[in-house]
Amino acid sequence: MPELPEVEVTRLSIAKGLSGAVIESVALGKPLRWPLGYPPERLIGRTIIQVRRRGKYLLLDLDSGLLLVHLGMSGSLRLGHDLGAIGLHDHFEMRTTGGTLRLRDPRRFGAVVWAEGEDDPVARKLLSTLGVEPLSDLFTVDGLFAGLRASRSPVKQVLLGGKVVVGVGNIYASEVLFLAGIRPTAKSSTIGLERVRRLHAAIRQVLTRAVERGGSTLRDFASADGSEGHFQLEAHVYGRQDEACSTCGSIIRMIRQGQRSTYYCMRCQKG
Repeated sequence: MPELPEVEVTRLSIAKGLSGAVIESVALGKPLRWPLGYPPERLIGRTIIQVRRRGKYLLLDLDSGLLLVHLGMSGSLRLGHDLGAIGLHDHFEMRTTGGTLRLRDPRRFGAVVWAEGEDDPVARKLLSTLGVEPLSDLFTVDGLFAGLRASRSPVKQVLLGGKVVVGVGNIYASEVLFLAGIRPTAKSSTIGLERVRRLHAAIRQVLTRAVERGGSTLRDFASADGSEGHFQLEAHVYGRQDEACSTCGSIIRMIRQGQRSTYYCMRCQKG
């Protein structure tokens, strides 16, 4: 599933081309997770002001209205002036003066949704419960500490939940907890302030590095220009079950938490 770094990489790869572009046509394929909720022909002639991100949602601000894009489990966007014929798994295409934006999603868990603005009930339903952006100034040690203190769930599950901090998905949660030296099964409310400081720093470090490396391509993710991500090539623990820890030489373990794979080093992550 594309996580925050992959969505941010996608935003960066389409923002310049789409900012200031005028929509010329919109075509829909097979139904996605949620309907567009607006007649596509009424989008023609509108200008895309900017492309933002909130959590794993891309927000295309129009001169009238807002498009919210979610990549789902297997979605990816392409932007170009010659993308060729629409394929079987292409379910949304928007031609603009800045190029054609096309959503490819084999599993169709992604979505493109129209709203009048962020105060629209449609947008609020999708965005209002999201936690703090981890790469923003609003993400503080004190806020993270308070959020963890309020939960008795394992720390990795709290990170994945997205209500304390948004966008720390499965790949990056394992890496973050390794760098912070925290066992993924540790109860959130028991993590002291000093360890929270390390966790806060690790979240920023890992997500920033992942964006720099173009995200992670485990199956079919690519940015809008077709480039694959390479962060997975330098992962310390994720996907390295039964391999030696690069720090201490112990064997990397894998457990299941909430039906997701969790990787960690028993020696480096003692508590």
